[in-house]
Amino acid sequence: MTKQVHRRWIIAGAVAALGLSAELAAAPAAASTAGTDAQLSVRVFASGNATMFQPDDITWLDSTVYVVWQNGVGPSGQPSATGVTTSTVVGYSLTGHRVATWKVKGHADGLTADAASHRLIVTVNEDGNASLFTISPLAPVADQEQHYEFNLNPLPHGGGTDAVSVYHGDILISASAPTVANGPAVYRAVLEPHGVAVLQPVFFDNSTATVANIRSGVAGRQVALALTDPDSNEVVPASSPRFAGDFVLDSQGDQEQIYVSGATGTGPHLWVLALTQSIDDTAWTTDAGGTLLVTDGVDNEIFAVSGDFIPGTAYVAVTPADANNPVNRPNYLGRLDLRTGDVSQAVTTIQAKGLLFIP
Repeated sequence: MTKQVHRRWIIAGAVAALGLSAELAAAPAAASTAGTDAQLSVRVFASGNATMFQPDDITWLDSTVYVVWQNGVGPSGQPSATGVTTSTVVGYSLTGHRVATWKVKGHADGLTADAASHRLIVTVNEDGNASLFTISPLAPVADQEQHYEFNLNPLPHGGGTDAVSVYHGDILISASAPTVANGPAVYRAVLEPHGVAVLQPVFFDNSTATVANIRSGVAGRQVALALTDPDSNEVVPASSPRFAGDFVLDSQGDQEQIYVSGATGTGPHLWVLALTQSIDDTAWTTDAGGTLLVTDGVDNEIFAVSGDFIPGTAYVAVTPADANNPVNRPNYLGRLDLRTGDVSQAVTTIQAKGLLFIP
C-alpha cells in the first residue's frame, strides 16, 4: 500500500480551543495545522506498515487502545494478493506505542471490549464464512485467544458478520451483507463451551420502526424497515442528548441508523433516523477534554483529533461511496445532528473508518 502524506488539514465546524490529554499529547508526532474555524488539533497516533495495513474497528479496554488491521484479507476470508490469511489485532499504549499483538484468521471487521470479562471480541468475515474470536490480554499467553464457530451455518440472513457491541452484558452482532430477504439484522450471541457461539435474532431487516427525524413531516410514523446493508453498531453513551443508553445499528448503504431501546428484552422498540449522508462508525464525545481516535484505512494510520468538545456530540465516519452509491469520493470525519439526521463536515482530510472517543 502506498502511504499518502497529508500536507494540509482542512477542518470545518463549530468546535473551539485545544485540549489534548497529557498522555495522548505525547503520541508520535506528525506535522499538522489546526483549521481556522474548528481549531481542532489533528496528529498521527500510530501507523501501519507494509505487512500491517487497513486499520478498521477500534476499541478501549483496561487503559489500552486496540485496533484491527485487515491486511488485505478478503471479506469472506479470501487470501490477500500476497497470500496473507490473517488480520492483526494490536494493543497500543496511550502514547501510541505497540504493547501487544495477536493474529486472527480471516478478515477482522468487528472489535469491541467486554469490560466485565476483561476480554476483546473480534468478528471476522463480513460477507460469508463468519465466526468470532475472543482475546483475553490478562490471561496466560496460551489461553489468551479462543475461536468460536457459530451454531448456524450458513447464517439465516445469508451473509457474514460485521460490528459487535456488548449491551447490558449481551453480545450483539450486525448481520452484514444479507442475501436473504427479511432476515435478521442483528444477532445476540451466547458463547458456549467447546467453541460454539449460539445466535438468536434481535430484530429483522423488515421490522417496524418509528420515524425519528423531527420536522420531517413523517416524524412518529410507524414504518417497515427495508435494510440492505447492516454494518457498524454501538451502545449510545449517557452523554448523548438523544437515544442515551440505546443500541444503534448503522445500515450504511441505506443511509439510516436504527436506535433500539430494550434491545435484548422481549419487546424492543426501534427508531429509524434517515441520514443525509452514508456513514460507517459513530462515536459520541463524553467530556470536553477527551480525544477522538480515527482509523484511516487509505493512509494506513490512526489519527488523534482533539479540541474543546461539546459532550454528547455524535461524530461519524462519512462514506459517500457506500454499497449502494459507488461514487468516487473519499471518506471524511463528520458530525451528526441526532434530531434531523443532517451530517456536516468536521475533518475532510482523514478518510475516516473506525472511531473511538477517549475521555
